[in-house]
Amino acid sequence: MVSPEDAVAEPRRRAAHLGPERRRPMILDAALEVFSERGYAGTTMQSVAEAAGVTKPVIYASFANRDDLLLALLGREEQHLVLSIMAALPAEPTVGTPEEHVLDGLTAFLETAAKSPMSWRIVFGAQYGAAPVVADRVRAARAFLVEGLRLTLVQSLPGVTDPDANLPVLAEMLASMTESCARMLVVDGTERTPAELAKVVSQLVGGGFGAV
Repeated sequence: MVSPEDAVAEPRRRAAHLGPERRRPMILDAALEVFSERGYAGTTMQSVAEAAGVTKPVIYASFANRDDLLLALLGREEQHLVLSIMAALPAEPTVGTPEEHVLDGLTAFLETAAKSPMSWRIVFGAQYGAAPVVADRVRAARAFLVEGLRLTLVQSLPGVTDPDANLPVLAEMLASMTESCARMLVVDGTERTPAELAKVVSQLVGGGFGAV
């Protein structure tokens, strides 16, 4: 016979409530996968909610809209990318040749990119079709890279004629090559290794930039 105590159903335990601040990292992790796979145009708040295992209102409780979500994601991933950029720049630009600087720095940079492909796909994908505020954020991050390269070139290429005019051009060219190599690795899926790509660029720098 069932006792009165046994007959009383135990109250259902409710899942612990997570506020927006505690949910944000989980939502950003899900958004990183969705944006990386589908791009800006193919990502919706609903798709992020499904990837995170929550309802759409939960996403809106943490982020006002898709652009707000992407800006937060870019801000988080930028921290990792900026650290990899800074680590790739030579600590002592006056020691060694420009070709050596590019080979060592770009190899380290591309190896980091290869280890964080989703972060880089976010940056590349956000450049196309995103809202202006998002595209501006991506351009600002790229401008940071170009300026870092320019400052490095100032020290590693002291013999460049008219540095005020020429170094920004060289920095932009090197940034474009760096970006192209990273895109080949994380978007196109090249069979070339980071070291192989870096070697091609360094040989170009060694044979071409010295004539400027």
